Amino acid sequence: MTAEVWTVTFRVFRRKGAEAPHYDFFRLEVSPDEYVLDAIERIWAFHDRSLVYRYACHHATCGACGMRVNSVEKLTCITTIRSVARDGGEVTVEPLRNFPVISDLTVDMGDLYRSMEAVHYPAVSPVAAAPLPTIPAKDGISPGGPLREEPDAHRLNDCIECGLCVSACPIATTTAGYLGPAVLAAIQFQGISGKPALAGLADCEDGVWRCHSAYECTAVCPSLVDPGWRIMDLRKQAIGRRFRRLFGRGETA
Repeated sequence: MTAEVWTVTFRVFRRKGAEAPHYDFFRLEVSPDEYVLDAIERIWAFHDRSLVYRYACHHATCGACGMRVNSVEKLTCITTIRSVARDGGEVTVEPLRNFPVISDLTVDMGDLYRSMEAVHYPAVSPVAAAPLPTIPAKDGISPGGPLREEPDAHRLNDCIECGLCVSACPIATTTAGYLGPAVLAAIQFQGISGKPALAGLADCEDGVWRCHSAYECTAVCPSLVDPGWRIMDLRKQAIGRRFRRLFGRGETA
Protein backbone atom coordinates (compact mmCIF):
# COMPACT_ATOMS: atom_id res chain seq x y z
CA MET A 1 0.00 0.00 0.00
CA THR A 2 1.45 3.36 -1.08
CA ALA A 3 1.77 5.96 1.66
CA GLU A 4 -0.34 9.06 1.18
CA VAL A 5 1.67 12.10 0.08
CA TRP A 6 0.44 15.70 0.10
CA THR A 7 2.02 18.81 -1.33
CA VAL A 8 1.71 21.62 1.21
CA THR A 9 3.12 25.15 1.20
CA PHE A 10 4.42 26.37 4.55
CA ARG A 11 4.23 30.13 5.05
CA VAL A 12 6.81 30.77 7.77
CA PHE A 13 7.26 33.99 9.77
CA ARG A 14 10.78 35.40 9.59
CA ARG A 15 12.49 38.19 11.50
CA LYS A 16 16.06 38.62 12.61
CA GLY A 17 17.28 41.54 14.65
CA ALA A 18 15.86 44.85 13.51
CA GLU A 19 14.80 43.66 10.07
CA ALA A 20 11.17 44.01 9.02
CA PRO A 21 9.00 40.94 9.64
CA HIS A 22 8.15 38.94 6.53
CA TYR A 23 7.13 35.45 5.44
CA ASP A 24 9.07 32.86 3.48
CA PHE A 25 7.31 30.12 1.52
CA PHE A 26 8.41 26.48 1.40
CA ARG A 27 6.64 23.89 -0.73
CA LEU A 28 7.04 20.41 0.72
CA GLU A 29 5.89 16.89 -0.04
CA VAL A 30 4.70 15.50 3.28
CA SER A 31 2.70 12.71 4.82
CA PRO A 32 -0.51 14.22 6.21
CA ASP A 33 0.09 12.22 9.39
CA GLU A 34 3.44 13.87 10.02
CA TYR A 35 3.54 16.68 12.53
CA VAL A 36 4.02 20.37 11.83
CA LEU A 37 7.31 20.23 13.74
CA ASP A 38 8.52 17.52 11.32
CA ALA A 39 7.92 19.92 8.43
CA ILE A 40 9.73 22.76 10.21
CA GLU A 41 12.71 20.49 10.85
CA ARG A 42 12.74 19.50 7.18
CA ILE A 43 12.68 23.16 6.13
CA TRP A 44 15.70 23.78 8.36
CA ALA A 45 17.55 20.66 7.23
CA PHE A 46 17.01 20.89 3.47
CA HIS A 47 15.91 24.43 2.60
CA ASP A 48 17.13 27.10 5.02
CA ARG A 49 19.64 26.48 7.80
CA SER A 50 19.14 30.03 9.09
CA LEU A 51 15.59 29.24 10.33
CA VAL A 52 15.45 29.56 14.12
CA TYR A 53 12.88 27.58 16.12
CA ARG A 54 12.66 25.85 19.48
CA TYR A 55 11.90 22.24 20.42
CA ALA A 56 13.05 19.48 22.75
CA CYS A 57 11.06 16.40 23.69
CA HIS A 58 8.83 15.75 20.65
CA HIS A 59 6.03 14.34 22.83
CA ALA A 60 4.21 17.30 24.41
CA THR A 61 6.00 17.23 27.75
CA CYS A 62 8.46 20.12 27.58
CA GLY A 63 6.27 22.78 25.91
CA ALA A 64 9.24 24.15 23.94
CA CYS A 65 7.75 23.89 20.44
CA GLY A 66 4.72 26.13 21.00
CA MET A 67 3.89 28.24 17.95
CA ARG A 68 0.88 29.69 16.19
CA VAL A 69 -0.37 27.48 13.37
CA ASN A 70 -2.96 29.14 11.14
CA SER A 71 -3.36 31.76 13.90
CA VAL A 72 -4.06 29.18 16.63
CA GLU A 73 -1.64 28.33 19.42
CA LYS A 74 -0.37 24.74 19.10
CA LEU A 75 2.34 22.42 20.30
CA THR A 76 3.75 21.67 16.86
CA CYS A 77 5.14 18.30 17.95
CA ILE A 78 1.63 16.87 18.34
CA THR A 79 -0.21 18.86 15.64
CA THR A 80 -0.62 16.72 12.55
CA ILE A 81 -0.43 18.34 9.15
CA ARG A 82 -3.75 16.68 8.32
CA SER A 83 -5.44 18.62 11.13
CA VAL A 84 -4.38 22.05 9.85
CA ALA A 85 -4.04 21.67 6.07
CA ARG A 86 -5.24 19.92 2.94
CA ASP A 87 -3.43 18.54 -0.07
CA GLY A 88 -2.30 21.48 -2.17
CA GLY A 89 -3.06 23.92 0.66
CA GLU A 90 -1.06 26.29 2.81
CA VAL A 91 -0.10 26.37 6.49
CA THR A 92 1.02 29.56 8.23
CA VAL A 93 3.49 29.13 11.10
CA GLU A 94 4.23 32.08 13.38
CA PRO A 95 5.85 32.68 16.79
CA LEU A 96 3.72 32.98 19.92
CA ARG A 97 2.16 36.37 20.60
CA ASN A 98 2.75 38.51 23.69
CA PHE A 99 6.42 37.55 23.93
CA PRO A 100 9.40 39.36 22.37
CA VAL A 101 10.59 37.62 19.19
CA ILE A 102 14.23 36.60 19.45
CA SER A 103 14.50 35.29 15.90
CA ASP A 104 11.98 33.80 13.45
CA LEU A 105 9.77 31.35 15.38
CA THR A 106 11.60 31.65 18.71
CA VAL A 107 10.40 33.99 21.46
CA ASP A 108 11.85 35.12 24.78
CA MET A 109 9.79 33.51 27.54
CA GLY A 110 11.95 34.81 30.37
CA ASP A 111 9.25 37.05 31.83
CA LEU A 112 6.87 34.09 32.14
CA TYR A 113 9.48 31.96 33.88
CA ARG A 114 10.43 34.77 36.24
CA SER A 115 6.78 35.36 37.07
CA MET A 116 6.27 31.67 37.82
CA GLU A 117 9.32 31.77 40.09
CA ALA A 118 7.86 34.81 41.87
CA VAL A 119 4.70 32.87 42.79
CA HIS A 120 6.73 29.88 44.05
CA TYR A 121 6.07 27.74 40.99
CA PRO A 122 9.54 27.41 39.43
CA ALA A 123 10.00 25.59 36.15
CA VAL A 124 12.83 23.57 37.69
CA SER A 125 12.91 22.40 41.31
CA PRO A 126 16.25 21.97 43.08
CA VAL A 127 17.47 18.41 43.52
CA ALA A 128 17.59 18.98 47.27
CA ALA A 129 13.81 19.41 47.26
CA ALA A 130 13.22 15.94 45.87
CA PRO A 131 11.83 13.30 48.22
CA LEU A 132 13.98 10.27 48.85
CA PRO A 133 11.67 7.23 49.14
CA THR A 134 13.21 3.82 49.71
CA ILE A 135 12.87 1.33 46.87
CA PRO A 136 10.46 -1.34 48.16
CA ALA A 137 11.78 -4.86 48.70
CA LYS A 138 10.68 -7.50 46.21
CA ASP A 139 10.50 -11.18 47.12
CA GLY A 140 12.35 -10.44 50.34
CA ILE A 141 15.27 -8.87 48.50
CA SER A 142 15.85 -5.15 48.95
CA PRO A 143 17.89 -3.34 46.27
CA GLY A 144 18.94 -0.99 49.03
CA GLY A 145 19.38 2.76 49.00
CA PRO A 146 16.96 5.56 48.33
CA LEU A 147 15.45 6.33 44.94
CA ARG A 148 15.37 9.95 43.87
CA GLU A 149 12.10 10.94 42.32
CA GLU A 150 11.37 14.00 40.22
CA PRO A 151 9.79 16.63 42.50
CA ASP A 152 6.43 17.97 41.44
CA ALA A 153 5.81 15.02 39.13
CA HIS A 154 2.30 16.38 38.57
CA ARG A 155 3.90 18.83 36.13
CA LEU A 156 3.91 16.13 33.50
CA ASN A 157 0.13 16.32 33.32
CA ASP A 158 -0.35 19.87 34.60
CA CYS A 159 1.19 23.13 33.44
CA ILE A 160 4.26 22.64 31.23
CA GLU A 161 5.01 26.38 30.98
CA CYS A 162 4.56 26.31 27.19
CA GLY A 163 3.15 29.86 27.03
CA LEU A 164 0.28 28.96 24.69
CA CYS A 165 -2.31 30.38 27.08
CA VAL A 166 -0.43 33.67 27.36
CA SER A 167 -0.18 33.94 23.59
CA ALA A 168 -3.91 33.28 23.13
CA CYS A 169 -5.00 35.71 25.87
CA PRO A 170 -6.52 38.91 24.42
CA ILE A 171 -5.90 40.80 27.66
CA ALA A 172 -2.18 39.93 27.69
CA THR A 173 -2.04 41.50 24.23
CA THR A 174 -3.38 44.85 25.45
CA THR A 175 -2.21 45.07 29.09
CA ALA A 176 1.48 44.63 29.81
CA GLY A 177 0.99 44.47 33.60
CA TYR A 178 -1.53 41.61 33.56
CA LEU A 179 -0.22 38.56 35.42
CA GLY A 180 -1.63 36.27 32.75
CA PRO A 181 -3.40 32.91 32.81
CA ALA A 182 -0.36 30.72 33.51
CA VAL A 183 0.71 32.65 36.60
CA LEU A 184 -2.85 32.97 37.95
CA ALA A 185 -3.42 29.25 37.40
CA ALA A 186 -0.24 28.55 39.37
CA ILE A 187 -1.50 30.73 42.23
CA GLN A 188 -4.89 28.97 42.20
CA PHE A 189 -3.15 25.59 42.28
CA GLN A 190 -1.47 26.58 45.54
CA GLY A 191 -4.41 28.48 47.04
CA ILE A 192 -4.24 31.88 48.68
CA SER A 193 -5.62 31.10 52.14
CA GLY A 194 -2.98 32.09 54.66
CA LYS A 195 -0.71 33.39 51.90
CA PRO A 196 -1.08 37.18 51.90
CA ALA A 197 1.69 37.74 49.35
CA LEU A 198 0.06 35.45 46.77
CA ALA A 199 -3.37 36.82 47.64
CA GLY A 200 -2.17 40.36 47.03
CA LEU A 201 -0.84 39.43 43.61
CA ALA A 202 -4.07 37.70 42.60
CA ASP A 203 -6.61 40.10 44.12
CA CYS A 204 -5.61 43.29 42.34
CA GLU A 205 -6.35 45.26 39.20
CA ASP A 206 -3.86 43.32 37.07
CA GLY A 207 -4.70 40.00 38.70
CA VAL A 208 -7.94 38.05 38.49
CA TRP A 209 -10.04 41.17 37.92
CA ARG A 210 -8.26 42.02 34.67
CA CYS A 211 -9.37 38.73 33.08
CA HIS A 212 -12.36 39.12 30.74
CA SER A 213 -13.35 35.43 30.90
CA ALA A 214 -12.68 34.81 27.20
CA TYR A 215 -11.46 31.26 27.97
CA GLU A 216 -9.09 31.41 24.98
CA CYS A 217 -6.41 30.19 27.39
CA THR A 218 -8.36 27.05 28.20
CA ALA A 219 -9.13 26.40 24.53
CA VAL A 220 -5.44 26.14 23.58
CA CYS A 221 -3.99 24.51 26.73
CA PRO A 222 -2.39 21.19 25.70
CA SER A 223 -2.30 19.83 29.26
CA LEU A 224 -5.96 20.31 30.26
CA VAL A 225 -4.97 22.69 33.05
CA ASP A 226 -8.08 24.80 32.27
CA PRO A 227 -6.57 28.14 33.32
CA GLY A 228 -9.85 29.96 32.59
CA TRP A 229 -11.69 27.91 35.20
CA ARG A 230 -8.78 28.30 37.65
CA ILE A 231 -8.93 32.09 37.33
CA MET A 232 -12.69 32.05 38.04
CA ASP A 233 -12.08 29.83 41.07
CA LEU A 234 -9.34 32.18 42.22
CA ARG A 235 -11.84 35.04 42.07
CA LYS A 236 -14.08 33.07 44.44
CA GLN A 237 -11.13 32.61 46.78
CA ALA A 238 -10.37 36.33 46.62
CA ILE A 239 -13.97 37.29 47.38
CA GLY A 240 -14.08 34.84 50.28
CA ARG A 241 -10.85 36.29 51.64
CA ARG A 242 -12.31 39.80 51.46
CA PHE A 243 -15.39 38.74 53.42
CA ARG A 244 -13.29 37.00 56.07
CA ARG A 245 -11.17 40.10 56.50
CA LEU A 246 -14.30 42.28 56.58
CA PHE A 247 -15.69 40.26 59.47
CA GLY A 248 -12.36 40.10 61.28
CA ARG A 249 -11.58 36.46 60.69
CA GLY A 250 -8.07 37.16 59.45
CA GLU A 251 -5.88 35.75 56.67
CA THR A 252 -5.85 32.15 57.81
CA ALA A 253 -9.57 31.74 58.40
